[in-house]
Order: sequence, then C-alpha cells, then structure tokens
Amino acid sequence: MSAKVLVVDDEPRFIRLVEANLTSEGYEVITAANGQEAVEKVASEEPGLVLLDIMMPILDGFLACERIREFSSVPIIMLTAKGEEKNRVRGLEAGADDYIVKPFSASELLARVMAVLRRANVYEASASKSVFTHGDLKIDYARAEVNLNEKTIFLSATEYRLLLQFAHNVGETLTAEELLTNVWGPEYLEDKEILWVCISRLRQKLEEKPKQPNHIVTRSGMGYTMPILEE
Repeated sequence: MSAKVLVVDDEPRFIRLVEANLTSEGYEVITAANGQEAVEKVASEEPGLVLLDIMMPILDGFLACERIREFSSVPIIMLTAKGEEKNRVRGLEAGADDYIVKPFSASELLARVMAVLRRANVYEASASKSVFTHGDLKIDYARAEVNLNEKTIFLSATEYRLLLQFAHNVGETLTAEELLTNVWGPEYLEDKEILWVCISRLRQKLEEKPKQPNHIVTRSGMGYTMPILEE
C-alpha cells in the first residue's frame, strides 16, 4: 500500500506539480493551503509523510511543524525557496526530518520522499520485546517508546532511529559519517548540519543538563558515544 503524502503550500500551481509527480509514482496525495490547515489534516487524515512549505499565511511552516510535533511523529520534509542555513536549521530544530530547497527536480523530490519514508519504516527497529536501559533512560523496543524517569518522551521517527544507533552500540564511538549513513543514508554524508541539529534536539529531550550530557556524549575529533555506566 502506497504512502499518503500531505503537500502543504499556498501556491496552487506548485501543489499541482508536486501532486502530479507523486501520484505518477503511486503515492496518494492530500493537500493543504496553509499551516493551520496542515495541522488539522495531519490530525484527521494521518498521512505517512508531510511536505511542508515555510512561507505560508495564517501559520507558517515552522510553527505548523512545531504544532504537529506536539502530537505526531509523522516524517516532515520542509520546503523552502531559499537555501539559507538559518531556515534549514530552524526547520530541523522545529522537528523536521529533512529539507529540500526550491526549485528542485522531480527526481530529487522523489528521492527525498523515498529516503525519508524508508527511514520511518525502521521506526520499529526491533521485533523482540526486550527493554533497553541506560541510567534513567528506558527504550521499549516492541512499542518503540522512550521513557525518562518513568515519563514518556515523545521523539520523531528520525530522533528515535538516531537514539537506537547509540543504544545498539553502547560504549562505542560512532563517527558523524557512520551516523549519517545509518540514519539518513549515504547520500547525506556531507550534511553534518542535519546530524548536529538532531543530536541537539535529542539532548534537549533526554538530558537533565543538555550541555553536560550523560546519554549522548561528544568525543572531540572522533564522534559521539553512549558511555557505559558504572553499576
């Protein structure tokens, strides 16, 4: 069954173009013309992916992304007419999984959509019912749930996938290149910015003191690790 994709943009011509490209590949497409409508469509239609423009009326893409993240882990690709770093970073910090800069080709769009959906499909990373613990952090693999001090922590699919890389390799130092390849795909090897922002988001959610992390620690010049805790 093909994924349902929500395309959000205030330009009807752009929506028609994207819709034509996606439907030709078998995707079901629903649309929204502003950020508020996008939030409502995610809640009512439960799409498998959201393509979300930044500059829109009523509610811009950044605010819409933040609101969606309050109740949904649906993968989100931000669409921006400018490749400015501040827009990319702000979108990632709002909870987006990826970004694509306008104008883009049909092949680039489809490649990004396929990559993000592929990562989301690994959300249930383990079929076993084992539970991983690391200090006050607990991961229930069967339910794909994360708890901190017995309180459920809401992660996006990409944040969860990144966390699993550390949980499956406790004590080992993982390079940025390894993390980018395993979580986003080899085509993202040069895009360290997306990794830095995602790690920052994880620390904000999982660490009591994000600047003095216990679960995801930076090894200067080497990479990142989830250290082995003393009993």
